[in-house]
Amino acid sequence: MARLTWRVIQRELALTWRRRSTTLGGLLFFVMAASLFPFAVGPDPALLRTIAPGVLWVTALFAAMLSAGHLFGQDFASGALEQMLLSPQPLAGIVLGKVVAHWLTSGLALVLLAPVVALQYALGPRDTLSLMGSLLLGTPLLSLIGSMGAALTLGVRGGGVTLALLILPLYVPVLIFGVGAADPGAAANWTEANFSLLGAALCVAGWLCPWASAAALRIALE
Repeated sequence: MARLTWRVIQRELALTWRRRSTTLGGLLFFVMAASLFPFAVGPDPALLRTIAPGVLWVTALFAAMLSAGHLFGQDFASGALEQMLLSPQPLAGIVLGKVVAHWLTSGLALVLLAPVVALQYALGPRDTLSLMGSLLLGTPLLSLIGSMGAALTLGVRGGGVTLALLILPLYVPVLIFGVGAADPGAAANWTEANFSLLGAALCVAGWLCPWASAAALRIALE
């Protein structure tokens, strides 16, 4: 299964490079949306540091949601998804590979872009590292949850709106824990607790979401 997942990751990364405009669009949305808030609220450093975790997390969440709809859409349109379902290999392993590739091209890129955007919010090195750490744990969760929503809305007319309605309530706990872990004014034990919650949620989602998404894909193609 590990070899299958690795092969799927390689395939998805190659396909993403060919249609990289979709990925770049999500990253550009993150940078532009996060950069607008300092102009709106003013140059007060204390205020910018206070709102930075919430703003960056919300914009990262919407950027991840924009790209989640493309997880299975291309394979569904080309018929490749039906071949994956007919494969003797476990579908959950294929789904996991697609989710990992999605995170590498969107979530990890958001983590690497976060320090650049954080400069506009007067965040110090320690606060920036906390923000990057929370995004490093939280963005895989966004990809895993997004895979379930993308599978459930596959082939549905107006699937983008339905996808948002399905996964936004599931994104809320991740948003709360992520902002709590990156809050520069929080106590150390509160930050550690939120990091622990993010890690525990990632462990549960990493086991559950690929199987749930695989079951949803089978239902969608019946």
